[in-house]
Amino acid sequence: MLAPNRRPRLRALPINKMIPNMVTLLALAAGLTSIRYGLRGEFERAVVAIILAGILDGLDGRIARMLRGTTKFGAELDSLSDFLSFGVAPAMLLYLWTMNDAGGLGWALVLLFATCSALRLARFNTMLGEPEPPAWSRNYFVGVPAPAAAFLALLPMMLSFQLGPTVFAQPVLVAVFMVGVGLLMVSRMPTYSFKRVQIPRRMALPLMIVVGLLAAFLVTNPWTTLSVVGLVYLATLPLAWRSYHRLKAKSRLAELEEQGSLPLEPGTTDGTVAADAAVAPDGAETASSDSADRPPPSRS
Repeated sequence: MLAPNRRPRLRALPINKMIPNMVTLLALAAGLTSIRYGLRGEFERAVVAIILAGILDGLDGRIARMLRGTTKFGAELDSLSDFLSFGVAPAMLLYLWTMNDAGGLGWALVLLFATCSALRLARFNTMLGEPEPPAWSRNYFVGVPAPAAAFLALLPMMLSFQLGPTVFAQPVLVAVFMVGVGLLMVSRMPTYSFKRVQIPRRMALPLMIVVGLLAAFLVTNPWTTLSVVGLVYLATLPLAWRSYHRLKAKSRLAELEEQGSLPLEPGTTDGTVAADAAVAPDGAETASSDSADRPPPSRS
């Protein structure tokens, strides 16, 4: 008598593969909870919920790599969580806060911000199978990451908590921030990732002192401190662009020197002038393939 066909049993899932997904779900819950606070008019708690979602989003990937629990399911869940927490939730908060006063135009700008967030995450997913970028570009993201974009878009709201809504709650100002940050998300502009930053030993103690002062200011004057942090991040954007293109030019020059193919300028007998020309002033780009010199995509 033939035994009936049995369905294969599902293998038990190791706990180390579940923990990162649990953290991602906590980030998703925090982002969605911020919308609930926004509907109740508790915007300070709503901003705190989005900041909490950003912290959890920064932890889930590190935990997955530490526990060797990286999975395709986790990557897809992380993208969905990022879109809801840093694309939909901030846009809804800003609409409930002041952009509804702008009528249909305000809603259109809110949709634009959320759409830019979705496009950024979709671009990241399509870049996963592309060739590995050069090592020097791994300290950079392509465009502003979604968590940082949500933080920047909420800057007017955080400033209004400390300085009052007279200026910072104006729909025109908020619209400028939303559109600008949305375009930065989908841009090709390199931005610092801060993931692989190495601190010299002599700077370790001063850095810890700065972190301690930052923690003290966060406790005593949180909204001003967070606003200053956001403005400092904005100030790093042109610095990142300049630094990236300088490294790109140096990398291209090193490749040409290794290949022995530095082009000679007319009237020269060696590659000295050509080498000087290969590094353009102020970080200007040199001719190179986009795939070789592209900064790595950010997970968010």
